[in-house]
Formats: sequence, structure tokens, C-alpha cells
Amino acid sequence: MASIAQRLAENVPGDFYVDSTCIDCDTCRRIEPRVFVEGDGYSYVGRQPGREEERARSMMALVACPTGSIGTVSRADARPAIAAFPEKIAENVSFCGFTSPDSFGAWSYFVERPEGNLLVDSPRAANPLVKSFERLGGIRSLFLTHRDDVADHAALARRFGCERILHDRDVTAGTRDVERQLSGDDPISLAPDLVAIPAPGHTRGHAVLLYKEKFLFTGDHLAWSARRRALTAFRDACWYSWTEQIRSMEKLLDFRFEWVLPGHGWRWQAASPEAMKEELAQCIAWMKTRS
Repeated sequence: MASIAQRLAENVPGDFYVDSTCIDCDTCRRIEPRVFVEGDGYSYVGRQPGREEERARSMMALVACPTGSIGTVSRADARPAIAAFPEKIAENVSFCGFTSPDSFGAWSYFVERPEGNLLVDSPRAANPLVKSFERLGGIRSLFLTHRDDVADHAALARRFGCERILHDRDVTAGTRDVERQLSGDDPISLAPDLVAIPAPGHTRGHAVLLYKEKFLFTGDHLAWSARRRALTAFRDACWYSWTEQIRSMEKLLDFRFEWVLPGHGWRWQAASPEAMKEELAQCIAWMKTRS
């Protein structure tokens, strides 16, 4: 829980605050950007929530924060915010909330499918979220985009008996028991509506997941930059090879999708697959200037 004694000086006066344990994952800024703003290596409350919607979303940010760095002086009731997750994004795709410090606050996604529900990357296995998954029919598959964002995968696998999927180049001691290890660099059909696309760069075994030729779950490979107002990749967080990441990005030009749903960075929906391809081409051109 956040500590008033560690409240950051930059917070404006009022009920909500961020304390000095913030790791600058930017989860709160993505959930409620009208209230939480970017500081020098941390987030803080730049404006207290006014309307009820802003307060509700600020409470959702409090619940989703991986380090428990957001608090309220009034000790506000968090139960409605807890019940808001998973939060619907579009169609049958939802944001899980409850981000994990083990994944530096990376976002994970829940997809309700008649063939069996899908989880992309692992949230905290918080009991309220796990119970929500149970009410929604459980989890059949857990796709792990890369080695960094596996969080509580083992606990979720034990609870739901789901098949975990991870590229073999990113398997570590903590994930050696995953049920399905992908290999190679070619796209792999996991189901009629699911294609795993190896995308080395951020890590050697990074992969993205295409759902229904509409939603692309991108892990740490590709995101929307609110600052640049363009698709982007993270040069300063490329742990394997920037050159390979550019090549992997070029491969995505062969696929149709409208949504980019990342672990870090902002999600984004293009007006059409063609508009997405144009943005992606511009991103690749920008990446080549950063080599």
C-alpha cells in the first residue's frame, strides 16, 4: 500500500497521491491521463480527479499499479475498481489490470473465445482477478510474448490447467515447464483465428500474436507513442538486437490488423488495416534512423 509519509512532493494537494516507490511503468498514466502525469522517472498526481468518471478511473489505476504506489488519504473503497477488471477494450478483448512488478507493470489481455479463453502475458494472480477469470469460463491458453512478462504464469497454469506458449529462445529456468515451446522464425498457426509471429529484437525469442486479423498483441515489440503520436519501438530497451527488431517489424507488413495492444506503451487502433500499414512503414523508417 502507498505511504502518505513517502508521498511525492510533486503531487497536487488532495485525496489521491503517488509515493516514492513508483517505478514509472506508466500504467496509471495510460488508465487516467487526466490525473496522473509524467515526472522525472516517476508518475505523480498533476490534477485531482473532478468528475466521478475521473475518480473511478483513478481508483482503477490504484488497483492496477504493480507496486502499490498510489494511495488516497481518505482510504477510499477500492471494491468497484477491483470489479472493473478485466476491462473491455473492444469486442471480446479486455485489459486485465492487476499488473505485476515482476513484469515492470506490463499489461496483459484476456480474450473470450468459444473455443476457449486466451490470456496474453501474465498479470498478478490476484484472487479477485482469478475469480473473474473463473466466472468468464477460465483460461485455455496463456500466450507469453517473451521472457520478461511471464509474471505469475505458473500459478495461473496450476489454477486453470491452461497451455502456456512461449518461443524456445526465451525459455528460462522459470519457464522450462511451459507446455508448448515455439521454434524458428516462421509464423505459426495456433488456431484458425490465432497466428504466432516470431519477432526477435527486444529479446531473442520475442513473438507477437495476431487474433482474427484485427488485434495484434505486441508485448514489448511495438506500441503507440503518445509523445510522438506515432507507432514506436523502444531503442533503449532492446536487449537483443535492434537490427533484428527492424527486420521483425518489416515482417509485420505482410499481415492485416487494426489494433496494436502492447505490454508497454500505449495501445492504438488505426482507421483501417491499410492505415495501420502506413503507420507501420513510417515506424520502420524512423527505426532505421536510430540504428
